[in-house]
Amino acid sequence: MDPLIEHHLGVTRRTLLQSSAYGLGGAAVSWMLNRDGLAIGSAPVVRAGAVGSSTQSLPELPHFAPKAKRIIYLFQNGGPSHVELFDYKPKLRELHGQVMPEEYLKGRRFSSMSANLTGRLVLGHVEPFQQYGKSGAWMSDLMPFTAQIADELCFVKGMQTDAVNHAPAISFLLSGGQLPGRPTMGSWLSYGLGSANEDLPSYVVMTSVSKGTSCGQIFYDFYWGSGFLPSRYQGVKFRGSNEPVLYLQNPDGMTRDVRRGMLDDIQAANQLKLESAGDPEIATRIAQYEMAYRMQASVPELTDLSNEPKRVLERYGPQVTEPGTFAHNCLMARRMIERGVQFVQLMHAGWDQHNSLTTELYTQCKDTDQPSAALVADLKERGLLEDTLVIWGGEFGRTPFIQGDIQNRKRWGRDHHPYAFTVWMAGGGVKPGISYGESDELAVNAVKDAVHVHDLQATILHLMGIDHEKLTYRFQGRQFRLTDVHGKVVKGILA
Repeated sequence: MDPLIEHHLGVTRRTLLQSSAYGLGGAAVSWMLNRDGLAIGSAPVVRAGAVGSSTQSLPELPHFAPKAKRIIYLFQNGGPSHVELFDYKPKLRELHGQVMPEEYLKGRRFSSMSANLTGRLVLGHVEPFQQYGKSGAWMSDLMPFTAQIADELCFVKGMQTDAVNHAPAISFLLSGGQLPGRPTMGSWLSYGLGSANEDLPSYVVMTSVSKGTSCGQIFYDFYWGSGFLPSRYQGVKFRGSNEPVLYLQNPDGMTRDVRRGMLDDIQAANQLKLESAGDPEIATRIAQYEMAYRMQASVPELTDLSNEPKRVLERYGPQVTEPGTFAHNCLMARRMIERGVQFVQLMHAGWDQHNSLTTELYTQCKDTDQPSAALVADLKERGLLEDTLVIWGGEFGRTPFIQGDIQNRKRWGRDHHPYAFTVWMAGGGVKPGISYGESDELAVNAVKDAVHVHDLQATILHLMGIDHEKLTYRFQGRQFRLTDVHGKVVKGILA
């Protein structure tokens, strides 16, 4: 039951009248104690499991030994084109410019931008593909750095989703529901597994977008929201600037000791209110004040790259020292998980190439290819890849047929495609150097070992030691979970 409702059910009429009568008197006593210096002391005692320097895991978790201890999700907003990057189909080149055979599209729903197109024309890959590594993975020439780590990657090429537009599809992948309001994956993990660190949040989000792009997606807060879970489990967004978290600096003239004393007094008052009202959001407020105080010391150290070797910085590419870029965020993600952050969600917008495959797609790949590969290589070099799960992918793929005029190469584009797309994973208990699942010869439909979004979610939780059917939260009269009432673990990719 919701703790606030449970508390209210236990309040008698007499208790309600008493607490109402004591309100003004309590405020007066608090003011007098503070005036006389009697209220100054140590930090308040809070109820076990409510808040604290680090949240506690649910007593039954993990359900079994985890293979991954932390996750870095390299989320590519906008739908990167699987047929341009990872899903090589010679038949597309063969049929380039011809009408897409109707049997591939029959009964399929597409976005309104191409739903009424007649005579959809096949569009071949814009750049050549090559095979790489001992695994022989096919990759486009657009991804030369990722190609170098081919044998570390597990490609899932039969991904499927239910949504055909961006916000619902992103929400569906990250929270299990197309409508906002459900907890995101990082929130579920924070709720279930707690936090291993005291000085940084367990769930951090960073966003970026390629410069000059015309197809950037909006970063809605519900992409890292906690939904109906207490809000202390929501992701903490770090800004893309030299000051990633606002208001961490004390005002001029205020020492850290003075700040500590002020927070102790505020938290004592909040603790009294928590005990009388039972509202879990008050516990969240207490935890946020404490975390902000500790982050005053931890964030400056986290963001100081002066101790990073030159060769490491060069590995991530020329934008690595520029806050707000994908390269910088990738390096920050590695530094965060080294310091105990459990779930880092990097979101890079601009993959929505409706009419810019031959222009902006190249920019997207240039900005993300090298840092993504560098992150995996860096983690492996430091012995962190084995128990860190790295995921790369977007909310859906792109149509194998063209959106636009096939005679005008500068304006080639592809629409949203939910029926077969590709993500890759590395480390954290997945098999390296494999491709799991297949799409048909035109990359339209998943025809072998299809993986639904709920299956991917179930597998991610499994790697973290969680049975996705057992991690639930009661809300509005029913038990909710990340995978809704679906999902199965994809055992074929487990190491």
